[in-house]
Amino acid sequence: MRLGSKGTPDEERAVKLLLAVGEESNPSSTVVSSNLRRAISTAAIGLADRFIATAVKNESSNKNKKKDDILLLPCLQEISRNPDALTILPPRGVAHPTWCDEDISGFIPQTSFGGMIDTKYHTGNKSVNSTGLIRLEQFCHDIFDNAKLPKDVIIATGHSLFFRSVFQVYLPRGYEHISKKKKLVNGGTVMVTLREATETGSGKKEYMIDSKSVVMVYGGFGKHTKG
Repeated sequence: MRLGSKGTPDEERAVKLLLAVGEESNPSSTVVSSNLRRAISTAAIGLADRFIATAVKNESSNKNKKKDDILLLPCLQEISRNPDALTILPPRGVAHPTWCDEDISGFIPQTSFGGMIDTKYHTGNKSVNSTGLIRLEQFCHDIFDNAKLPKDVIIATGHSLFFRSVFQVYLPRGYEHISKKKKLVNGGTVMVTLREATETGSGKKEYMIDSKSVVMVYGGFGKHTKG
């Protein structure tokens, strides 16, 4: 949806957060991405208006603020054994623009593309001992890690199987929702509230999506019914 297109208040709020509307000088959100190139490109293209606006605002300001960028989180790497689920980006390497990143209208110069991709947490491909569930748990842990992600709103670009698994694991077990059966369409965008609880005694962290918080912002669920 677009701003002013008569969406619900929650949809309007989601779009404003995505584009950092009214907070260009200091967004209240952090953009994170899988380490696969298609996810990085999705973030750069889909949020181009945001990055243009925040770059212009920071340029016009004399304050030495941390720039708005795309932070790579290895835990978002797709859940699959297929070759296209492996990253070609070297650990902590520079992400160069691909053919689809070079002509983003009004975007920052091509020479700056690598500079807006923060690879400090990118350690390369998932290990052979890694599983989808391990990375799902790590993703949730990262969201609540104030040292890594200090802002309350996280905008994550990744993969449809990964996000379907997020809904299957963290929505309440008895709660029926299409997100548990179908994948997000390409470019699909959904907003949720993830909650963290600490188990008394063991101190173990548990995570759950608030079932009342799921807001479909763009696209929808429509691929690959499971079962």
